[in-house]
Amino acid sequence: QVQVIDSGGGLVPAGGSLRLSCAASGGTFSGYAVGWFRQAPGKEREFVAAISWPGRRTTYQDSVKGRFTISRDNAKNTVYLQMNSLKPEDTAVYYCAASRSGWAVKENEYNYWGQGTQVTVSS
Repeated sequence: QVQVIDSGGGLVPAGGSLRLSCAASGGTFSGYAVGWFRQAPGKEREFVAAISWPGRRTTYQDSVKGRFTISRDNAKNTVYLQMNSLKPEDTAVYYCAASRSGWAVKENEYNYWGQGTQVTVSS
């Protein structure tokens, strides 16, 4: 069974950048779509970005288009979320998730979830 290990969060000023990482443990991401979701305090978890297997297709939430980039290194079993031009409203716990399907955008399509990594953007 694949374990999802997400990391890379931290505290950054508005306009700054962070790169989140999502690694597979106990298995590989081979054949899996991988997505990032986030949950801000008092709000429901929302979709941020997803990447297909092996990585030709990506999609983003409108609010992050042009600022965030999802990518994957299949040799390293790792998916990245590069976040630039961060805004205070990007503050949330970010979760990586893997889907046994090669393409997935809905939360209920994802089978394995990371523990989350906190991203805080100061104004």
